[in-house]
Amino acid sequence: MPARVDKDLCIGCGACVGVCPVEAIVMEDDGKAFVNEDTCIDCGACVATCPVGAISQ
Repeated sequence: MPARVDKDLCIGCGACVGVCPVEAIVMEDDGKAFVNEDTCIDCGACVATCPVGAISQ
C-alpha cells in the first residue's frame, strides 16, 4: 500500500520530500505533502522521517 499523508497532521516541513528515492512526494500549494501513489514504491523512508507522524502506509 502506498504511503498516505494526513493533511491535518502535516506541518509542511518537507523532510519526506528529501528522503523519497523515487521523488513520489511533492509539496502542494497548500504547503502540505502529497504522495503520488502511482510512483510510490512503498519503501517507508517517508514514514520513518516524518517528525509528526503524518505519513502512514
